[in-house]
Amino acid sequence: MKDAISIQEALVYVMVIMSAADSSMTDSELATIGEMVKHLPVFKDFDDSEVLPAAQRCGDLLQQSNGLDATLELVSVTLPAKLYDTAYALAVDVAAADLDLRQEELRLLQMLRDRFRLDKLTVAAIERGAQARFRTA
Repeated sequence: MKDAISIQEALVYVMVIMSAADSSMTDSELATIGEMVKHLPVFKDFDDSEVLPAAQRCGDLLQQSNGLDATLELVSVTLPAKLYDTAYALAVDVAAADLDLRQEELRLLQMLRDRFRLDKLTVAAIERGAQARFRTA
């Protein structure tokens, strides 16, 4: 396994994995990642110029044998349990950003729910909130 990463970098990894899940990182997904890093309190001590290097490190890890499992394991051991729902919420927002949820993204969300052992009520609330935020007129 790779060297330790910060909590904020682990959250960036979750967003990058979600954005790349369908093999295309859209401009809206990348913009969503950038906005969340700039504005959310969990990233207050994170230099937003580190997003791209963190995304590249995540990409390198994903390219390795069993890269997705290794990355998810690194994220889950880095994040305190109290941030599992935060990580899931970030992933849901990235998935919703381009208004086109694909099967690969749905599968990754299921993997995150399982890895983080999130209860159904928490998951439903997070997903419903994203649905409301990303709805168009």
